[in-house]
Amino acid sequence: MKAYRAALLRFDDDHNPLYESDGLLVVGPDANGRRVVRAAGSHSALVDRFPGVAVEDLRGRLIAPGFVDMHVHYPQTDVIGAPAAGLLPWLENYTFPHESRFHDEDHAREVAGFFFDELQRHGVTTALTFATSHPQSVDAAFKEAQVRGLRFITGKVLQDRHSPDGVRDDTEQSLIDTETLIQRWHGVDRLGYAITPRFAPTSTPAQLRGAGELAAKYADVWIQSHVAENLDEVKWAAELFPDARSYLGVYGDFGLLRERAVYAHCIHLDADDRALMRETGAAAAVSPTSNLFLGSGFFDYAAADAAGMRYGLASDVGGGTSFSPFHTMLAAYYVGREGQSKTGLSLTPGQLWWQHTAGAAQALGLAGVVGNLQPGNEADFVVLNLQATPLLARKTAQANSLDELLFALIVLGDDRVVERSVVAGG
Repeated sequence: MKAYRAALLRFDDDHNPLYESDGLLVVGPDANGRRVVRAAGSHSALVDRFPGVAVEDLRGRLIAPGFVDMHVHYPQTDVIGAPAAGLLPWLENYTFPHESRFHDEDHAREVAGFFFDELQRHGVTTALTFATSHPQSVDAAFKEAQVRGLRFITGKVLQDRHSPDGVRDDTEQSLIDTETLIQRWHGVDRLGYAITPRFAPTSTPAQLRGAGELAAKYADVWIQSHVAENLDEVKWAAELFPDARSYLGVYGDFGLLRERAVYAHCIHLDADDRALMRETGAAAAVSPTSNLFLGSGFFDYAAADAAGMRYGLASDVGGGTSFSPFHTMLAAYYVGREGQSKTGLSLTPGQLWWQHTAGAAQALGLAGVVGNLQPGNEADFVVLNLQATPLLARKTAQANSLDELLFALIVLGDDRVVERSVVAGG
């Protein structure tokens, strides 16, 4: 076992932040050999319980749960910052040409290595990630994640129509490839597979039906796609699936709404859609920097909360503009403020932080596994330097409450704050 002494942030079962200004985090193996949190709390209360355990003194630093990114495209690492008039031209002019290169596993693995370096540099220790339509892109990402010991989920993109040569796949072969990849990777070490239709308009009914059949056959895999991001996309989905009640309803019609199903964006939903999300256990991946960048709209926090929907935060790189969870939390704060005039909502720093850690883990069906530092959680955490920049040091020194401390980090923080990302207690 090993212990770390520092300020400590974690969350209780009611989503409230718990903070110890002088805390102790004790990490060690569980009965299955996983390195997990054995104890977390105040240093004075815990230190005598673990005599002889080496303690690394990190006073002056803050230890917090590793961030969980619910939706990110690793093959779009080189697309970040590409100018476009909106979602659909951005896909056509930038995303698809870049993704077409991922038939080459050497290229895919080089990009994956850089991508994981960026996640680590920004304190992200768990991610649900799109690959491309090429099986090689999935193998490359899993191999890199496995070497690093990450809890990581990805899947081969399904897109058998309305897609250019180089990324469009074949219906039957795409489903064969998906099942092969599930059997090869799902549940290996800390890896998980996600059945991944790109979005309903780029899959035929036959492909979506096959995806739903695989989701029923492999009930513990994830499902991920996009829904209701952009009004033009919503209109297009309605034209292609005229018998569906809504864009979200398309996925429900094909058996793709259930626990461990994650849908990015969920901006243009109605009350029935939100009720369907709650009833099925599907979750929304809120992607505020991407939505602001592409002009897609604002996630309705108040309506989601009223409906009892699950959701958490996501970078959505490359439509998203940063790998940084601090930038994502700040953008989510802006989005919450945008709706405040109608609802009175203002997201607190604790709520924002929860959405990118324990809340995101809960939405992924990984509550009690990652995203928190309570006993039994896998020991993924970040060590944050509150003096990383002169302005941040000045601001945090004046913080009179936990809210003020966390909000200073949200507003002023970036990768310089992340001194260390620790995966599996290592």
